[in-house]
Amino acid sequence: MSARPSIFVPMERKFKKHASPRPKQSSLIIGRQPVIEAINSGRPIERIFMLRSATGDIIPQIKEGAQQFNIPVNLVPVEKLNGMTQANHQGVIALVGNVTYLDLQDVISHVTEQGQTPLFLILDGITDVRNIGAIARSAVCCGAQAIIIPDKGIAALNEEAMKSSAGALEKIAICRVNSLLKAIDTLHLNGIKVLTSEMETDIKLFDVNLTEPVAVIMGSEDHGVYPALRKASDVLFRIPMAGEFESFNVSVAAGIILYEAMKQRL
Repeated sequence: MSARPSIFVPMERKFKKHASPRPKQSSLIIGRQPVIEAINSGRPIERIFMLRSATGDIIPQIKEGAQQFNIPVNLVPVEKLNGMTQANHQGVIALVGNVTYLDLQDVISHVTEQGQTPLFLILDGITDVRNIGAIARSAVCCGAQAIIIPDKGIAALNEEAMKSSAGALEKIAICRVNSLLKAIDTLHLNGIKVLTSEMETDIKLFDVNLTEPVAVIMGSEDHGVYPALRKASDVLFRIPMAGEFESFNVSVAAGIILYEAMKQRL
């Protein structure tokens, strides 16, 4: 299996705005052989939809390639596939991605080799594409080098996310991993501290040293950061608020944290 290229390949796609949009045929890779060839060539793939009962020699190859490159595979009924295309899909359809996902260790090595101090974001359970787009925009403006996302439980980096980011998602490294806990292990092995934005702590944002290599976990507004990720973090901090209110919007909170990091590093 060949390595995926370390470049971003923007894909121009537009979806009609109605309740259940069908992806354009140009955004789909249809059929078993085309999908495995796309995986081998390093073409950006957002997700693979596979018939639950699919069998044959090439099916294990597709699953192996998807696992190697952290491409989510959804096992679905035939009605789902038929609803996506009228072509002969052979039980396999891949959705073309808007960005090329990069290997986390490769990104860490590249950042440090460039003489930069890592400033990464980890997004846990953020399902609003507009929030992800806004976070990416703040990340680029404030000098962060990478955003780490899980392969499940997060909004797809689709056309709306790209629009919300004003193109920032094409200007920052996006690392998709199959386990955020394993990603934290990788960060720790590379000397990068992991910080979590949390309401219930006495440590304030401006008391945290953000000049050293850090990765900040941002959780969903509904559920916060997953407990196991909080436990694996080195520091829990909070953003002080003057008013009595629940919390900041997650994209606003990310912007505040990133701006504080930039201010400390200037």
